[in-house]
Amino acid sequence: MSRNPVFAPVHLPTLKHNIAEIISDAIFSGKIKPGERLNESQLARDLHVSRAPIREALQQLEEQGIIVNHPRRGMFVVNLEDEDLQKINSVRLVLEAEAMRLARANFTPAAQAKLNQILDRMERSEGGQPSLRVKLDYEFHRAIWASPAKYIERTLAGLIVPLFAYSVIRAMKSDKVRHVIYSHRPLIDFLAGKSNETAEKVLADHLKIPWSLPERFSSYSEEAKKTEKKRKARS
Repeated sequence: MSRNPVFAPVHLPTLKHNIAEIISDAIFSGKIKPGERLNESQLARDLHVSRAPIREALQQLEEQGIIVNHPRRGMFVVNLEDEDLQKINSVRLVLEAEAMRLARANFTPAAQAKLNQILDRMERSEGGQPSLRVKLDYEFHRAIWASPAKYIERTLAGLIVPLFAYSVIRAMKSDKVRHVIYSHRPLIDFLAGKSNETAEKVLADHLKIPWSLPERFSSYSEEAKKTEKKRKARS
């Protein structure tokens, strides 16, 4: 049975990163759902290109964590279980907190102006397309990661892209969207030296709005703190 194509045909010569962007936009906009299989032949027909650039684009998206390759089954859009989300966020909590501390030590008026500009655009996007809001959210955090050290940015980008990709399609009530957007302000306050909270506390409070138990698999979790307290009491 044929289906309605997701994409408009690509009539001009298109490089692999252009095709990757077209496919990722379809994923971010919800046209392609989490867990959906991506068929090379169908994509080539929809975009009116050969399978070679499609294959290269899918490999690029796999490297970014947007799609996953299941051997003998094919390429699928990322679909994260609760435990996957908690594990990613727990590693993110450790790495991004360090990035925030380094960024705070070198925070400039220009860096603050850039974050405020992104956040202003994010606030204006509240009632718009989730894909735009999430892209701005990702842009905001990446601006923080890029400030201190490139190795942190590369590590976090590879780790967290699936999280942002998945969050586009994940249903979120309008009141929670508003809280998520405005929870970025305390991050700027921390970077500007206006907060006495730790980077972990500020970031954990931010992550807890859209995600449940983001610190579960880190030493910042309540369970880990209790275990460490008991260990110290015995020693």
